[in-house]
This record gives sequence, C-alpha cells and structure tokens, in this order.
Amino acid sequence: MTEDVANLKIAVLGAGKMGGILLQAFLKEGLFARSQIFATVAHERRATLLADQWGIEVSTDNLAAVERADLILLGVKPFQIPDLITRIHPALTIEKTIFSIAASVTTRAIEEAAEIEIPVIRAMPNTPSQVGAGMTALCRGRFATEPQMQLAARIFETVGRSVTVDEKLMDAVTGLSASGPAFIYIILESLAEAGVKVGLARDVATLLAAQTTFGAAKMVLETGYHPALLKDAVTTPAGCTIDGILELEEGGLRVTLIKAVMRAAQRAKELAAG
Repeated sequence: MTEDVANLKIAVLGAGKMGGILLQAFLKEGLFARSQIFATVAHERRATLLADQWGIEVSTDNLAAVERADLILLGVKPFQIPDLITRIHPALTIEKTIFSIAASVTTRAIEEAAEIEIPVIRAMPNTPSQVGAGMTALCRGRFATEPQMQLAARIFETVGRSVTVDEKLMDAVTGLSASGPAFIYIILESLAEAGVKVGLARDVATLLAAQTTFGAAKMVLETGYHPALLKDAVTTPAGCTIDGILELEEGGLRVTLIKAVMRAAQRAKELAAG
C-alpha cells in the first residue's frame, strides 16, 4: 500500500460499471485495504451480494459512507449527480476530496452544489481500466491542490495511465479516449473478419487482430515514435502493406475516425450544456 493513502478512507458512491472496475482495481493492486473502502449501490440485495464478493462494506446509504470517508468517488450517472450531492451535503467538509467520473459534469457544478470550497477533481477513465490498461484524464476544480492532484494520479494509475488536462478539454478527452475503445473494437473486429475472408479460422483471425492491435499500441507507447514513422517502418517499397494502405485511404478510414472522435466530443459538449 502506498504511503500517501495508507490512512485514508474512500467512499465509492455508485459501485456499478466503472465505479466497480475502479474499486476492484484498488483492491487488486493493494492501493487501499478492504477496511478503507466503503461502497454504495442502489439496491440492498445487490449491496449484500457485492459485500460478500468483494469482502468490503457495501450499503445503500450514501450519507453514512461519506461521513466516514476522506475521499469520495462519485460513480453514478451524470444526471444523478445533483440529487446525490443534495443527499450527502450534510457530511461534506473542506477536509474531504471529491473525485468525479461523471461525464460532462463540471467541477464548478459540483462545487456549487456542495456549497462549500471543497476540493473537486474530475476524472475521465475508460473501460480498459478493467484489465489495468486504462487511460484517465484528470482536471482540477478551483479548490484542489497540487498534492491532491498527485494523489489522484497515483490512484487512477493503478488501472493504467493518467494525464492532466485543462477542464475545457475534457469533452475532447471523452470523444477520444473514453469513446475510443469502441472505435478500436470495430477496427479489430473488421481485421478479424478480413482474416476469415482470406481463409483463417475465426479464433485465429481474432487472436492475430487483437495481438497486432495491442503490439502496435505498445510500440507507440514504449518507443515514443510518431505513429507515422512506425507505419513507414512496416511499409516496404512495392510491398503488401502499401497496397493495403491505399485501400484504407481510398475508403476514407482516416477521415472517418477523425469525424467519429469529433462527433463524440460534440455530443459530450451537448450533454454538458444540458
């Protein structure tokens, strides 16, 4: 367990899809002891089931969880945030820190709902966090300090990598890294289908496509080279790859992906505006 969280207690309010992924990662990586984590869900039966499964305290009482916590992770859906803040309001103090993973909900909106100068840090993780390969963008509210941002980075890096951005860029992050896995899955699926088309068994084609996608991403991350440079290294003169690239360019793959990210980011902006 890291020294900076050894004495802190965290309440995960809404241990559903992403909240549950993060919570389990915290436990798996030993970031928090089981006695340091309190989680909440909407239904009593689900709370009992998860308490038995995870070996932590799980309830339906958000206020009670916040009263005992130093860190508060808001894992509910964006439209549920205002009501949740109202319910936990009596337990909020400026000594506590709020982490929000609710898309399109600004730090200022949370601060104003809390009605105190409480530190708020907004995070946008993605679903590969489930396997420790996530990407999380962080931005700070008006009252969050640099040490608190460093703590947030330590926490979210248990499920992958993190980057700090200005809050005005969080919709762009949503369009790229939060929605991006779905775009990659379509590409991966298409590569596998192509493998089947040229004679490979489906399981073999899927393995080849998935590992190739993983390896290409790892090359970018670990070498630091621009993707275009790595692409050129694969593309020999008059070879197979250049013919394939020509098909991709004629099919508009590059422009289509750019437009997909732009549209997803625009939708995030629309949701933020209500």
